[in-house]
Amino acid sequence: MAVGVVGRFFARVRDALGSDAAGIRQALAALLVSSGGDLVAGLTLAGLSDQLTLLPGLLVLIPAAIGMRGNIFGALGSRLGTAIHTGTFRISRRRDTVVGQNVWASLSLTLSVSLALAVLAKVVAETFSGGEVIGLADFVVISMIGGVISSIVVLGLTLGVASLSVRRGWDLDNVAAPIVTAAGDMVTLPSLFLAALIVRLPGVTLVAAVITAALGLLAVVMSARSRLPILRRIARESLPVLIVAGTIDIIAGLALNGQYQAGPFVAFPALLILVPPFLEDTGALGSVLSARLSSKLHLGIIEPASRPQRAARVDFTIILLLALPVFTLVAISSEIAATVFQQATPGIVNMVGVALIGGLIATGVGMLVAYYGTIATYRFGLDPDNYGVPLLTASMDLVGAFSLIAAIALLRIG
Repeated sequence: MAVGVVGRFFARVRDALGSDAAGIRQALAALLVSSGGDLVAGLTLAGLSDQLTLLPGLLVLIPAAIGMRGNIFGALGSRLGTAIHTGTFRISRRRDTVVGQNVWASLSLTLSVSLALAVLAKVVAETFSGGEVIGLADFVVISMIGGVISSIVVLGLTLGVASLSVRRGWDLDNVAAPIVTAAGDMVTLPSLFLAALIVRLPGVTLVAAVITAALGLLAVVMSARSRLPILRRIARESLPVLIVAGTIDIIAGLALNGQYQAGPFVAFPALLILVPPFLEDTGALGSVLSARLSSKLHLGIIEPASRPQRAARVDFTIILLLALPVFTLVAISSEIAATVFQQATPGIVNMVGVALIGGLIATGVGMLVAYYGTIATYRFGLDPDNYGVPLLTASMDLVGAFSLIAAIALLRIG
């Protein structure tokens, strides 16, 4: 029995390697590049630990703010990938084009979701953290201004990757999510702490909060009532799921905030360095799967069946094959970065153990969420490109946070 199971697994591995070798190479390269970029985010987070102490409760917002960039622009990349596959992708300055409406929808969602996350983070931190928390105006200013700064950068990168994919013949489904989410991680943390400087200016915080909050509310109304059909559909379909995703991310932030206060991340800042690339890779692996499944549904390669069909199962195998080297290298590179920058570490064996144990748990859950989330949205007549990536990345931030914490506890670190 066991021999048969092993035989079928290796047969599926051969099928996966043979059926989409180029796709595997593209996805692996994108994941490794994104992991390297996320080390910058991890080092930034570890280096700003003093700022987290000065701004109590801000860590609750950070996973949601980072996740928002991946959710909004990962979904944008997924939609653009479908547009490329269906032949409707054209870069243009016109607002009424497919790309133009997608761009405006993404910017509108950035404003509205940033406002919602600020309010949610304040309520959750105030209710559950059990300590001093910065004010609502502080949360609004940091979330809105930091969100806008980082979103402009990530938007430009997403359009650039899409255009390059067309010219080079890459499959955008394989490369968009890892690169976009990594870029979001890299630019969001510095943007948030740059915005945090504003809250220290006397008399500025309240004015900035009122202005940015008004812009967020205006963005909701204008996008939801727009005469442009694609923009209106993206806004109406995406906003609810992004709010749900943001809430999930804030719960993940609350869990990390509790662990930060408890000690392991303070005792071993190398674990703090590991957090952004670990969470990014759990979400990116699931997002790659979600984007591939979404395109296959649109193209009729697979049906929205309760039991995954062969083409979907091959994609599952590809994701597992990618997970093993990705999480191993993330642990090793985090250990090296911690050593170079003289941050305390629990050791390479523990770092690899935490990354692999937590990563494989999270990846297994992520595959289920990616498949059944994509299938469910498609069956309800909704566009899985609008739902798959946000639901997946948010779920994986939460699952990844608890998987990481569980792995740390299992290995008795700290």
